[in-house]
Amino acid sequence: MTKLHWIILGVITLTSLVAEFVFLADYPNKHWWSYIPAFYIIWGFIGCVGIIYISKWLGKMFLQKKEDYYDAG
Repeated sequence: MTKLHWIILGVITLTSLVAEFVFLADYPNKHWWSYIPAFYIIWGFIGCVGIIYISKWLGKMFLQKKEDYYDAG
């Protein structure tokens, strides 16, 4: 990545952090999990890990064939 890409990424990150603490701090209908620090980061990580394991399981169940698939005829 070029230096310009890193600068743009940094600006987007800082903007989202500022928006999180400025605009959502006064949001009246927050849920209880919104008060847990880094909840959405952890939730996203767990979701990604879940998608990986479910995809691997589905691949083994439906897509992969045994090694002698073509020889067993």
